[in-house]
Amino acid sequence: MDQEGGLFPTLQTLKKEGVMATEIINKPLKEIKPYENNPRKNDKSVNAVAKSIEQFGFKVPIVIDSNNQIVCGHTRFKAANMLHLESVPCIIADDLTDDQVKAFRLVDNKVSEASEWDQNLLKLEIEGIIDLDLKQFGFELDAQDMQFDAIDLDDGDNSKSKSTHCHCPKCGFEFEV
Repeated sequence: MDQEGGLFPTLQTLKKEGVMATEIINKPLKEIKPYENNPRKNDKSVNAVAKSIEQFGFKVPIVIDSNNQIVCGHTRFKAANMLHLESVPCIIADDLTDDQVKAFRLVDNKVSEASEWDQNLLKLEIEGIIDLDLKQFGFELDAQDMQFDAIDLDDGDNSKSKSTHCHCPKCGFEFEV
């Protein structure tokens, strides 16, 4: 508990105690243990994460506890195994209580669900990437496919047709048909 009696320390307490700095260490993959009760189903993402690691390097460490059990990073762990990596960057979260570790496992995955794509900015970003095929990372639509305003979907009878809202489950692209 922090000095104010809460389960989690405040940001002021963390800064004062100097625990905001985190050390990244390389850990042999064979020493890392997945958390057996991980509620996140991530097998569909492993290939894309492995391709990302191949393309950009292992830029986001796996968070483990002091027993080398994964707190956050199960998908990166599976991708590293797929790529036959011998070691991976890790952060040891030995400053967290057991309850904090359980909560962090859930929170780390949950918070991304609240995010959404700004479609105009996404389109601009994708159009600006010419040397990389984003389909390998789950972006099914390329820049040309995203220019729906140039396609005439009108069947000529507007009295019977209604607009349908469409949403791509992989990249989050939304449009009306």
